[in-house]
Amino acid sequence: MSTHAHAARTARAPVQQAALVVGAVFLLVGVLGFIPGVTTNYDTMEFAAHHSEARLFGVFQVSILHNLVHLAFGVAGLALSRTAAQARLYLLAGGAIYLVLWLYGVIIDLDSAANFVPVNTADNWLHLVLGLGMIALGALLTRRHDTTRTTV
Repeated sequence: MSTHAHAARTARAPVQQAALVVGAVFLLVGVLGFIPGVTTNYDTMEFAAHHSEARLFGVFQVSILHNLVHLAFGVAGLALSRTAAQARLYLLAGGAIYLVLWLYGVIIDLDSAANFVPVNTADNWLHLVLGLGMIALGALLTRRHDTTRTTV
């Protein structure tokens, strides 16, 4: 097999590259959530409760559970970037999950026990952007272009 043929066969589709990058970012954010200094008020971090005052970059409320979710999404992105179909599924389903998490954060009382993840207003906005962005990447990077049709 020629080098060109091998490169063409192993080249990642844009949707796979997007899933790989998104997964890597989630993995990085999950790790950073466990680093004191990057996460302020680190000593107040709890496993899962709205009382956690730990803030990633001093802005986004995090807990051990929240960081573990980021790590899981990161691993899933890396694993599912292997094929275009799986990468598309990761981006679309992951985006939908983040939209549900955004909706959850908007509906619940952030100071109640229902906020077990926990999330704050900054998290809610980020979850909305992540959800819409992941769905857009999954949909737009897999659109089929009909190259056989010509316009007259």
